Amino acid sequence: MTRNSSPLLSVGHLFIATAIVILLLFFFFPILCSFLLSVTDFDIYALVDPGNARFIGLDNYRRLLHTPLFWQALGNTFFFVAIGGPLTVTVSLAAALGVNSNLARCNTLFRTIYFAPVVTTLVAVAVVWRYLYHTRYGILNYLLSLVGISPVDWLGNPRWAMLAIIFLAVWKNFGYNMVIFIAGLQTIPEEMYEAARIDGAGVWRTFWHIKLPLLAPTFLFIGVTTMIGYFQLFAEPYVMTQGGPLKSTYSVVMYMYEEGFRWWNIGYASSVAFVLFLVVLVATLVQLRLQRNVHV
Repeated sequence: MTRNSSPLLSVGHLFIATAIVILLLFFFFPILCSFLLSVTDFDIYALVDPGNARFIGLDNYRRLLHTPLFWQALGNTFFFVAIGGPLTVTVSLAAALGVNSNLARCNTLFRTIYFAPVVTTLVAVAVVWRYLYHTRYGILNYLLSLVGISPVDWLGNPRWAMLAIIFLAVWKNFGYNMVIFIAGLQTIPEEMYEAARIDGAGVWRTFWHIKLPLLAPTFLFIGVTTMIGYFQLFAEPYVMTQGGPLKSTYSVVMYMYEEGFRWWNIGYASSVAFVLFLVVLVATLVQLRLQRNVHV
């Protein structure tokens, strides 16, 4: 008995040890390095000679808390997550329900079309969407003019710029979540739908009392991953608006990027990264707790 179980234990320990090593190398070690850099004044001179870096304690964090630009970037990021996250999940669920419906035809074709933006290069997408948002020649403003609405300066007006970025992000990312929702819908037994029809439940009651409860784990995964990804907002505003106008689309990651790779304040940029990590961690824990309470 012992001889047969020991090889299994050794193989199991090997798999566990491999996963732990990967987590340590690619997750905990970078976080530790980021924190260690954040308590120094590491800059371009320290890149040449690490001895030029000095330990300054929490000075970078004090400076960060007293920097209005950081708070503006954090507010923009929270707005993007609060509006773009739920909107993306809603559009993804609606698309999944439509594609997975028995009434839909050419499901494979629609899945491919909806998923195409996910694998499309962001630069190419940005060029197309900048044309769509063009004040004079854009298709969106042309459609608005048909109903008597004046043209909107989507990317030049601080009031609309972040919403324009949100629409782009939703369009580009909903296809990935749609595929996951479809997988979740296909795990629901057909007997549940048959029982609901026998009991006289309509489409809405079936959706509310069967699909939504059974999709709770899928909602949790999609909600957490979407939120984490949207907190790292960078590429969309960097390509579309460069953080403007008037910093209305300026994100925390853009602030970190400029401090670290434009001004070479690597220690200070590391403090921004570590604060963002704590924000994402707290937001994830809150979402997990809320989801667990709802599920209970």
